[in-house]
Amino acid sequence: MAGSTAQGTFDEVIDVFDTEVEAIARALKALIASIHEDFVEVVWPRQKIASYGIGPRKMSEHYAYIAPQTNYVNLGFYHGVALKDPAGLLEGAGKGLRHIKIKSISDANSKEIVSLVKAAVSERKKADCNR
Repeated sequence: MAGSTAQGTFDEVIDVFDTEVEAIARALKALIASIHEDFVEVVWPRQKIASYGIGPRKMSEHYAYIAPQTNYVNLGFYHGVALKDPAGLLEGAGKGLRHIKIKSISDANSKEIVSLVKAAVSERKKADCNR
């Protein structure tokens, strides 16, 4: 991992959730780390969100976030509208953000999710090169 901010820890983001939700969140973080080993993590414990990017700036450098909920984990993509989603997994109608409700560890490790995370990392790296 390239770095993280001192706002809090990933454990603080997930510590109030049940073990299944925690496990899903940890699986998603492990997936991100396996795809982008030099990721930058920024966590907001009060909002229960961990965000990942090529640098520390949320909307310009981050590509994904993990947001645990009561019965699932949202895997969000800051620039989700730019991602190809042939399986139709992405939800949301905003200007750029999209998310997926991940309800199991097997869902977290599905080839479709892996492809979306890879595409999100690539999209941000490409956007960074074009600045």
